[in-house]
Amino acid sequence: MDLFNVFPTLTATQKAQFEALDALYRDWNAKINVISRKDIDNLYLHHVLHSLAIAKFTGFKPGTRILDIGTGGGFPGIPLAIMFPDCQFRLIDSIGKKIKVATEVAKSIGLTNVEAFHRRGEEEKDRFDFIVSRAVMPLPDLVKIVRKNVSKSQHNALPNGLIVLKGGNLDEELKPFGKIVEQVPITGFFDDEWFEDKKVIYLPL
Repeated sequence: MDLFNVFPTLTATQKAQFEALDALYRDWNAKINVISRKDIDNLYLHHVLHSLAIAKFTGFKPGTRILDIGTGGGFPGIPLAIMFPDCQFRLIDSIGKKIKVATEVAKSIGLTNVEAFHRRGEEEKDRFDFIVSRAVMPLPDLVKIVRKNVSKSQHNALPNGLIVLKGGNLDEELKPFGKIVEQVPITGFFDDEWFEDKKVIYLPL
């Protein structure tokens, strides 16, 4: 699947930034394993496009502040930061070497709207409009950690909260949140069987 067909309005700068990711992640992955060796060939489908399902789910107004918790090598934060250059992204992870990769990749492609820190979610004190994440932990556990980080002031049409990428049957995990939680199948955005059981989960907080 061609990323540029799915997002036809990308600027030349954004295209160049997305194109640069392949060589950068291959290079860093050889030094610090942040993406499984067999998965690096599927970087754009399994990591970049998967991250951008959030951009298909909702847009962010300029000035929106977003926290990516458990970012690993920079997903979903870096693809989203390319997509929304007027928003501010903070990437955190409890593993320092992964944050090093995310920091260096962001720097190499000239992302000025990204900061990355080696810290656990429990240690993050700032407030953000949205918290994003890719399958770091069960949703009830994640909510306990990040509830303190959701800003009270609203800037977007979508109320502030948590937007996470998850796969599989989530009925039990989401049960505590009742009707307030939204599950959106990613196959509605991207026509590839790899996304079959994958969803964007949105929980206003």
